[in-house]
Amino acid sequence: MPLAEPDIVAKLQRREPTGYLLSSVRGVGQVDLQPCLWTGLLILAALWSAGWQIGLFATLGTLISTVTAYALGVDRSNIALGLQGYCGCLTGIALVVYLGHHPATYVLAVVGAIICTLLTATLTTLLSPYGLTALTAPFCLVSGVMVLGAPSFGRIWHGTPEGVADPTSGDTGISWSDLWHAFFTNVSQIFLVDEWYVGLIMLVGLACAGVRVFLFAAAGSVMGIVAAWALGAPTAQIAQGIYGYNAVLVAIAVGAVFLTGTVANGVYALFGAAATTGLTASLTSLFKPFGGHTFTWPFILTTWALMAAVPLLPRLRRST
Repeated sequence: MPLAEPDIVAKLQRREPTGYLLSSVRGVGQVDLQPCLWTGLLILAALWSAGWQIGLFATLGTLISTVTAYALGVDRSNIALGLQGYCGCLTGIALVVYLGHHPATYVLAVVGAIICTLLTATLTTLLSPYGLTALTAPFCLVSGVMVLGAPSFGRIWHGTPEGVADPTSGDTGISWSDLWHAFFTNVSQIFLVDEWYVGLIMLVGLACAGVRVFLFAAAGSVMGIVAAWALGAPTAQIAQGIYGYNAVLVAIAVGAVFLTGTVANGVYALFGAAATTGLTASLTSLFKPFGGHTFTWPFILTTWALMAAVPLLPRLRRST
């Protein structure tokens, strides 16, 4: 995940509990790998606009993960950048989306957010020697296990909430309406939301993080659409962002965060965005028999693979 200016970190460390709240807001932005405060605020506003339950559980998960990091003595500069809150944010959203709004979901969201902080430390320790970061893997592991196991527990499982099933249309034709909806929902679907206006607000938030971030987010969305259409993905799934959200994350991570701004690096990032679109279909098919969910695994695996290769590819350069 990206770093912030030392003076910003120092200010956040000195102001408590204001620093805690600002760190939590930054944690929302770090889902898209951005520590910019305005990015976090706009994304959080977009989540609340998607529905109070989405906004509430995103906020709850972020706050709990962040306070857990404080309680466990995680490095304050790391917390200040929002690096301890983003997996809790996504976990809270995933649980309310797939398990519904029930008292048990609140308990699971709190427990899941705490475990996310622990797993972030675990994966950071394991991946650091390879120059890799945990990304959203803690979220995928925690949410995947909880959602997969939920039907076995009567106090947790209340049936599949209405509206969470993937579209099943096999139509591969695509219209202008499908295209512009997909462009925005590719961004919002990162947070398990398929409303185009939510993606629009989030794109504005990403623009606050810088032109380069915005351009790679937009390019990743376009690449996801093109790749999905070229492969013959169902139009309904393309329009709802099912095939494009991982492409957006890969484009931002590789093109705007982890590598420098060269042409070669940009092409590499967009190649990764296209590749992760195909991987999304593969992992969806792999997880489906087990009742699991793809979440952001395609983004994680693609980014790890691309970044692990960089030391042996002289034309590509990491950001300092």
